[in-house]
Amino acid sequence: MRHVWHPYSSMKNPPVPRLVESAEGVRLRLAGGAELIDGMSSWWAVVHGYNNPHINAAVRAQLSKMSHVMFGGLTHEPAVTLARRLVDMTPSGLQRVFFCDSGSVAVEVAMKMSLQYWHALGRPEKNKFASALGGYHGDTWHAMSVCDPVGGMHSMFAGRLPASFFAPRPEPAFGADWDPSSFAALEGILRAHADEIAAFAIEPIVQGAGGMRFYHPEYLRRLRALCDELSILLVLDEIATGFGRSGKMFACEYAGIEPDIMCLGKALTGGYVSFAATLASDAVADAVSEGVPGLFMHGPTFMGNPLACAAANASLDLIGRGGLLERIREIEKILSDGLAPLRGSVKVADVRALGAIGVVELKKAADMERFQDALARRGVWLRPFGRLLYTMPPYVISDADLKTVARAMVETVEECAQP
Repeated sequence: MRHVWHPYSSMKNPPVPRLVESAEGVRLRLAGGAELIDGMSSWWAVVHGYNNPHINAAVRAQLSKMSHVMFGGLTHEPAVTLARRLVDMTPSGLQRVFFCDSGSVAVEVAMKMSLQYWHALGRPEKNKFASALGGYHGDTWHAMSVCDPVGGMHSMFAGRLPASFFAPRPEPAFGADWDPSSFAALEGILRAHADEIAAFAIEPIVQGAGGMRFYHPEYLRRLRALCDELSILLVLDEIATGFGRSGKMFACEYAGIEPDIMCLGKALTGGYVSFAATLASDAVADAVSEGVPGLFMHGPTFMGNPLACAAANASLDLIGRGGLLERIREIEKILSDGLAPLRGSVKVADVRALGAIGVVELKKAADMERFQDALARRGVWLRPFGRLLYTMPPYVISDADLKTVARAMVETVEECAQP
């Protein structure tokens, strides 16, 4: 394993990764025979569990036909079907689907669409972006430019990335009373720079890797109205929140709004294949298509990969069987109750749950290796970061396994966290 460079790690004395030999349902089987309940859904993507028979069958069937074919000048049924299904289930204004390689690339595509849109309309000066502190949109170059520049993971690139405008973190918290003054700073930034800003990019309701924060839906409603007033496109990054994770099929439904562009990924294929989609309104697609050069200038080699489309269609089959959101509400209740013993702890700043997301915000940063060892002793796999110990489990997790995850989080905080 010494040749493999793992994410967010050093090649000098790196932590030794656990060797996974197989996975089934919600369990990772390690070399040596130990099993861990995966409370992370492999970075929030494996929502239907590992080795899912329905998705396996769909991928095998597609593999027997073709694993890949270029999307330039050719198409195929799995992509056509998937695009129609995504249009049918997302907000009604999103009618055009551009397939891409990963969530980060979906954000890159959304940003390129925004720039081409304004260029086509004769407004090339609208070539900057705005976002909110506490956000995370991926690790590729322009996606990093709309991630939190201070508290995020990309601060070392400050001064090299394209400049963006950043509003304060969205406030107030989800479930709190709305405070109109909390929107004033954002409004001031957008009004002052509307002639420069092409689009505002934000994760709706749940800020994920930037802090696992949940914020008030009214923020989104006012943002949508302000973007309309000032002629700024609204890009919603639903890569982490899409397909039920927040408790709604898409988190923007909490606010009852529609974006101009939406990014999807992660659970799209049930975690089987790296794949994503950027959906756009007719207005965006028409402007790009009617302007100069009349083409959207993006075309990755593996765009619309048939295996990925087959996995995505199978994942949507499972999502569409009914009962998903009801199950996610049950998951939220179990997590809220299970993590309740940490409320009021001298080691804990906050405990929160929304949909299939449970978060313990510590007062001091977690020692990741120590926490993971303690969790593994209790049969659970989680990956804390900074001051956050959180779970985003597969939707198919049983009540008993979910309670084990919550109990392991409580006991690990009690054992390992600092006051």
